[in-house]
Amino acid sequence: MSILKASGVSLSYGGPDVLSDLDIEVTSGSAPVGLVGPSGGGKTTLVGVLSGAQKVLRGTVTFDGRPVSRLRLRSKSEFSARVRAVSQYSMTISDPRVTAQIRLREALKVARKGGRSHGTSIETMLDAVGLDMSAGTRPMATLSGGERQRVALATALATRPEILLLDEPLTALDPHSRSAMTAHLRELIERLGVGVLLASHDLELVERLCPTVHALVGGTVLPAAPLREVLRDPEHPELAELASAAPIAVARFR
Repeated sequence: MSILKASGVSLSYGGPDVLSDLDIEVTSGSAPVGLVGPSGGGKTTLVGVLSGAQKVLRGTVTFDGRPVSRLRLRSKSEFSARVRAVSQYSMTISDPRVTAQIRLREALKVARKGGRSHGTSIETMLDAVGLDMSAGTRPMATLSGGERQRVALATALATRPEILLLDEPLTALDPHSRSAMTAHLRELIERLGVGVLLASHDLELVERLCPTVHALVGGTVLPAAPLREVLRDPEHPELAELASAAPIAVARFR
């Protein structure tokens, strides 16, 4: 069992704290944990902090008890393979010639450096997220937004991670594809035993994947609870606004 943990984390961009004395943890082998909250409330920032991509003002982020900010060389490579993040920005394309195969080969290099090599083929990795090799050989720039998000997920899973941080991972999929991919993602998570933090505005996605949910409001997270409890008569105005923006989804919880 591996634990990714933020303790007393605070972060600011020059104004009020975006994250304020925040505590949260994600454990491999445990059920996925959701993260909901208002737009601009710090969910993406928190994912960046937990993945080591974002430095904090105060507090610490540890992985198996070791401060992530102090990892060096081999330990840092191991962390990069064992903890993976997928965001709505994961598939930014800087080189129009890059294909999904190239992205996956790069991820396999990360796996080797982190001591997590395996014999799974690129074709199998693409198939795991509902893509075939024809999508793997096309330039990323020619793929749809949904296909790019599937590639992002395959790239994250290529290192056989223990912790997966998902920030709006299915936003570019159409409703039908999103529903099918949600079921597929749930099966993958259960089969691989990976610990997951899912940050999303998609309340139905969160409800289907996550037995418990943290609400991020005012820069800190509330204790985890089932989503229906988090959104039932919320005291925080930010949560009331979130619930009112998705009346159909919320009605299903009541």
